[in-house]
Amino acid sequence: VQLQASGGGLVQTGGSLRLSCRASGFAFSSYAVAWFRQAPGKEREFVVSVNSDGGKQYWADFVKGRFFIDRDNAENTVYLQMNSLKPEDTAVYYCAARIYYSNTYDDYNIWGQGTQVTVSS
Repeated sequence: VQLQASGGGLVQTGGSLRLSCRASGFAFSSYAVAWFRQAPGKEREFVVSVNSDGGKQYWADFVKGRFFIDRDNAENTVYLQMNSLKPEDTAVYYCAARIYYSNTYDDYNIWGQGTQVTVSS
């Protein structure tokens, strides 16, 4: 059972990144997937969750309209497209999976290792 997050990097303010979260070892298409992020010195916070078929998405208010999520169940992968990035988006981004949607990180039992996103001003 594994989630592999990738796609982070260094980008200037206003730039874009596309994060990927690839699953293996479990029935990915039956699971909701979420992205959380954690900035230095701060608690992990919810960014977005998508249900198992991709038809429902739940967003944190601070990213609406800038980020987009998509999932490809045939490839066992969820993508997080991040546009108009700001320095305050700098954080380690984690993907997580569970059967039912939740915006609380304690509810998730499958986690990726995190990918660093750094937005320079």
